[in-house]
Amino acid sequence: MTTSKMANRYSPEVRARAVRMVFEHQGSYETQAGAIAAIAPKIGCIPQTLREWVKPAEKDSYMRDGVTTDERDRIKALEREVRELRQANEILRKASASHLPLGPMA
Repeated sequence: MTTSKMANRYSPEVRARAVRMVFEHQGSYETQAGAIAAIAPKIGCIPQTLREWVKPAEKDSYMRDGVTTDERDRIKALEREVRELRQANEILRKASASHLPLGPMA
């Protein structure tokens, strides 16, 4: 199965519920990994999948260092804008260069 198909296999609601369950029940286990290992089969996924959902949720709640989802989305938008502006500048630079006089005007 491709990554895009796997990404759509679980609804955002199921993901959010699974992450909530980990946060609510991790105190009942020796480690967070233990909680994830116990909860993942109940959701119908492997522990690694659930762990990949928990990590960004921890960043978004400032429980873990790193870039939050909102910050990551903002960075992507700014990078896209910079890329588009650079392309526009290159087009303008080429267009203005082609209109320069080639020699002294008589």
